[in-house]
Amino acid sequence: MPSVISVFPSRMLALHTTRSWGFLGQVNEGGAVSRHSLWAKADYGRDVIVGLLDTGVWPESESFNDDGMGPIPSRWKGICEHGTSFTASNCNRKLIGARYFIKGYEANTAPINLTSFDDFLSPRDKDGHGTHTASTAAGRFVQGANIFGLANGTASGGAPLSRLAIYKVCWHEGCSDADILAGIEAGLEDGVDVFSASLGSAADRSSDYFEDGISIGSFHATQRNKLFVASAGNGGPLMGTVVNLVPWIVTVAASSIDRDCSSSVVLPNNKIFKGGSLSALHLERRFYPLVSGGEARASGVNSTAGNECFPKSLDREKVKGKIVACLRGSNGRVDKGVAVREAGGVGMILMNEQEDGDSIIDDAHVLPATNIVAEDGASLSEYIRNSRFPKAYITAPTCSVDATPAPVMASFSSPGPNSLLPDVLKVSTKIDYERTLSLGRCVCNSIIP
Repeated sequence: MPSVISVFPSRMLALHTTRSWGFLGQVNEGGAVSRHSLWAKADYGRDVIVGLLDTGVWPESESFNDDGMGPIPSRWKGICEHGTSFTASNCNRKLIGARYFIKGYEANTAPINLTSFDDFLSPRDKDGHGTHTASTAAGRFVQGANIFGLANGTASGGAPLSRLAIYKVCWHEGCSDADILAGIEAGLEDGVDVFSASLGSAADRSSDYFEDGISIGSFHATQRNKLFVASAGNGGPLMGTVVNLVPWIVTVAASSIDRDCSSSVVLPNNKIFKGGSLSALHLERRFYPLVSGGEARASGVNSTAGNECFPKSLDREKVKGKIVACLRGSNGRVDKGVAVREAGGVGMILMNEQEDGDSIIDDAHVLPATNIVAEDGASLSEYIRNSRFPKAYITAPTCSVDATPAPVMASFSSPGPNSLLPDVLKVSTKIDYERTLSLGRCVCNSIIP
């Protein structure tokens, strides 16, 4: 066919704050924006059209309200696509367009069975990832944002006065190259100025530029003078795991800010291990029996699953009424707490392993819990092994600012070097992403790591 340039298999790719702007010097302690700040100089991204490629959007979020916004720019040619639990009325002068793309996903998996489909066949976001990334890039100012009363402040995205266009290209089992390309091409025709995509291939599956939907689609965008920003990936701390490698993509890593939401582990011998948490549930001020996940694993469960507190891996008789120490490992951090709670545990200590180092994450756990660094985790494990009746207490979380050092690269953030073209440095920027709120996370500051 004369109009076809290339043909390649469509792969399935993976999905990869209230304080951030103050930390970056955009607002002062009283919340006022300096006229010399990048925000002021860029007019808060006024009328720039940002195209988000992700899992969709939850349009009712306050981050997407259009109060005080003027008419939609006349250059906008996009639509607000009707679908399950989503109509044109869900769009407004802020959320100016929304589409969904699923044909590639169906070709990679199977035709959708609507009776059992665990998602909205529309631009509406079931997963939450797309709503989070959209508010990160373009969310409006939202006062009083907090998690269970912690880290209270005004949340905002990087370009609060920009317009937002949503392209839902990711579903339950991932994001199809074909759908990503279709979303980018639609965005170009619609009038998008800047694309943002927090997704990419697994670190060990980075493709040649000519067989990668993001690389090709972003090249088309660059040819039309549109900026394309993408995540570096979550394959850290292993070296060379960075993805989205082409030189025409701004590849963004993850780092911390200077907010510290701490919750400590206290032992009867007065040892204290400081950790991080945003858990809404607190323990009574007394010591509780303490057990490791490995010691509390159920019959027939291997040591890895027990140590990392996999779902259904723990023995209720060994866990009931106790705090469980779990290795950070490979399964979801909050999911570990769910496993502990289901087994009758009253709290969880999430222990970093050597590769996680000192990078701790303040999660909103489902039970009293805290994440401690690798060195303290090793000391805690030794205490459990050498004590006849180990006990511990987890303090309630408290938040403060001006923590040091900051910023610090997040351990999960994929580092270089570039596995396909070593002469092209990746990553080129980093984003204040760890230890932040899901609502209104910030955009990146240009720092060469």
